[in-house]
Amino acid sequence: MKTSQAGKDLIKQYEGLKLTAYKCSAGKDTIGYGHTHGVKPGDHITQAQAEAFLDEDLAVFELTVNTAIKRPMNPHQFDAMVALAFNIGGAAFAGSTLVKKFNTGDTQGASDEFPYWCHCGGDVVPGLVKRRAAVLAQT
Repeated sequence: MKTSQAGKDLIKQYEGLKLTAYKCSAGKDTIGYGHTHGVKPGDHITQAQAEAFLDEDLAVFELTVNTAIKRPMNPHQFDAMVALAFNIGGAAFAGSTLVKKFNTGDTQGASDEFPYWCHCGGDVVPGLVKRRAAVLAQT
């Protein structure tokens, strides 16, 4: 399964576009739409490179979701899971209670897990609260 255009647009909206490397809230060097692999302070990219990085990153997290989820899902559920995996990382997503609940057929329980992923450094981040709500609204 692949991320829909609406799912991609939501990720772009909440990641924002930065053509110069910066430190994200987790302290990682980041560029484009949340791309972190191989980024160094002072890096600069074009809009086209940002789009290419996003497509590469989405492919990684689509594979993560397609591998971790063992039950059929609809496109909205898939988009929501890719958006979460993109934001929290593949390992955190794959090992999450959300995945366990979804795989046992507890789709409501899985949905109820999204709001738990709104912390950074132990603190609730208002932007993550909004992001999770926006993702859930799509499902």
